[in-house]
Amino acid sequence: MTPLLGSTLEELKGIVSQFGLPAFTAKQIADWLYKKHVRSIDQMTNLSQKARAALAEQYEIGVTDPVQIATSADGTEKYLFKVGNNKHIESVFIPEKDRATLCISSQMGCQMNCLFCATGKQGFAGNLTTAEILNQVQSIKEPDRLTNIVFMGMGEPLNNLEAVLKAIHIMTADYGYAWSPKRITLSTVGILPNLPAFLDQTSCHLAVSVHAPSAFERRELIPAEKAFPINDVISLLKKYDWSHQRKLSIEYTLFDQFNDTIECANKLADMLKGLTCHVNLIPFHQIPNVGLTPTPMAHIEQFQNQLMRRGISVTIRKSRGQDIDAACGMLSTQQNKKA
Repeated sequence: MTPLLGSTLEELKGIVSQFGLPAFTAKQIADWLYKKHVRSIDQMTNLSQKARAALAEQYEIGVTDPVQIATSADGTEKYLFKVGNNKHIESVFIPEKDRATLCISSQMGCQMNCLFCATGKQGFAGNLTTAEILNQVQSIKEPDRLTNIVFMGMGEPLNNLEAVLKAIHIMTADYGYAWSPKRITLSTVGILPNLPAFLDQTSCHLAVSVHAPSAFERRELIPAEKAFPINDVISLLKKYDWSHQRKLSIEYTLFDQFNDTIECANKLADMLKGLTCHVNLIPFHQIPNVGLTPTPMAHIEQFQNQLMRRGISVTIRKSRGQDIDAACGMLSTQQNKKA
């Protein structure tokens, strides 16, 4: 069965034309999919029974329930979904006082193999379809509570550019979720061939994983540094306007006695000179079989203070869901091993 979820309005028009249905039926189906979140074609009650029966012979909604939900003491929820050939991906729902964010995945595993990331240890098992990306949004307990989406889950979003851009289009289209692009952030290590397409075709926010202030140190953490040097990524970003509503975040995870010195803070400030951005300092979630250790909070605060002295906008990201292994890739790694 082919899922209807993940179809654009134009694609839905093509589908209904195959069945000899009026063109406006496509908009009706889009409403059922993206605004009313139906689970079966039979629930599309403003379509005739004959039309629903014909559609159901070839299509399904494409919404699948999570196979596991873990809830943290702080309210964070991790959702585990089965995808592809018995693989698993994760989404993390993070409720806060004035917002509710869902961190979603774009790939099964990841090609980047970053040293500190549990997902990278899985290897790469394939790209998610647009339906599988959107299913993460529609299958949580309370999708209508969501205020923000971040592509910061499993995978490198810019390595699945077509499906990710299509998902963003549906999220922001009037016939889809009709969200402002300012509600969506994409995180990347900086895939230079695909980054301009994202920047030119969307108005969504961008988060760039830097994690080290020099090429040598970053290459130890992020092998993609060799192909896509962070200095080249920063040079590209300086060509874009970040002074208005679109925001640029620099993601920086701190590791004890590796990238957390005052000297590192000064190098990072030098790198970002002339770029309008905000730095997120991220406490490290320890993962198995990795020699890196978390930086003590006192040292993180010293790092933050030095950046502030250098005129850099910076905050320390609050750690959430540590009691449920909310760090990306940990739960799915356990499940994939069982499978």
